[in-house]
Amino acid sequence: MILRVLLLWLCLLPTLAWGGAIRIKDLVEFDGVRGNDLVGYGLVVGLNGTGDGLRNAPFTEDIMANILERLGVNVTNEQLRPKNVAAVFVTATLPPFSRAGGRIDVTVSAIGDAKSLLGGTLIMTPLTGADGQIYAVAQGSILASGISAQGDAGGVVRGVPTAGVIPLGARVERELDFDFSSLRQLRLALREPDFTTAGRIEAVINASFGRPVAAMLDAGTVMLDIGATRQASPAHALGRIENLTVEPEQRARVVVDQRSGTIVMGADVRISRVAVAQGNLTLRVEETPLVAQPNPFSGGQTIVVPRTRAEIEEDQGTGLAELTDSTSLSQVVAGLNALGVAPRDMIDILKSISAAGALHADFIVN
Repeated sequence: MILRVLLLWLCLLPTLAWGGAIRIKDLVEFDGVRGNDLVGYGLVVGLNGTGDGLRNAPFTEDIMANILERLGVNVTNEQLRPKNVAAVFVTATLPPFSRAGGRIDVTVSAIGDAKSLLGGTLIMTPLTGADGQIYAVAQGSILASGISAQGDAGGVVRGVPTAGVIPLGARVERELDFDFSSLRQLRLALREPDFTTAGRIEAVINASFGRPVAAMLDAGTVMLDIGATRQASPAHALGRIENLTVEPEQRARVVVDQRSGTIVMGADVRISRVAVAQGNLTLRVEETPLVAQPNPFSGGQTIVVPRTRAEIEEDQGTGLAELTDSTSLSQVVAGLNALGVAPRDMIDILKSISAAGALHADFIVN
């Protein structure tokens, strides 16, 4: 019953998600309008005895000494053994069109043997891009979602206390050298390449302007001629087309998660006529050893006599059931439900149907 309800709900889900038109801005990436990854290496201080053990993480001592020397504190030949500092990697994404002085979120992750970053403060950390240039500087108090408690004989950990975030914790110091206003052509890259979807995007844009301004180059790219749009700038052109709606196409897919027994089917999944038989084989082996003891003062030895009981049980299963040709997802669901099997058995059945060539969809196993 649970599987039937799940599959019927999934039958309705693709209709709700893909049955209507989607905005172009939700289907494509605009060439040049993207974020850039930043990374930095810094030091977190103020931890409550949960920092790096400097004997196991000597790089923490090195960065701490460098910071102190830059602040005018001479630590040459000093033995630093604090427990309230931790070396971390700091990552962030520089959004498109970010300007100097703006703020962005950062993520902080411990790289040593620190137990928790809860309550720590990140010291000023430069964030560099792939070109080695510094684009932002991060600093601030860390919000760690996890928690840990440790005793002499054990401990407990909830969440991930060795990672956290600093909302708006980095200030942008350098802008990307990209003149968006000078573009004469702009590519629209589809997130899910498909010739039908690309053709529909081309047709919708051209119909909006009343003349050919967009051309499909391949399944994943539509080229927009900025000059032909007669707009004041590329920004004006994108502002006009990004909210145009298109009904996208997608490949038929069946995605299963073997760990949780979840099955997700797309609306275009089809099954050819096929017969399925399913049964369960159970093998049980029980060990019940018998201890035999000698009579008192007999001089004998206590021995263990092994006793094993083995049996095989075979359920009747579903027998041979026929799944007829399916022309809609609801018919596929009805045919699979007719087998009356558990979700994990359903995954094995779908694998077998796919191997037989009767499942007309991409079969993805996670």
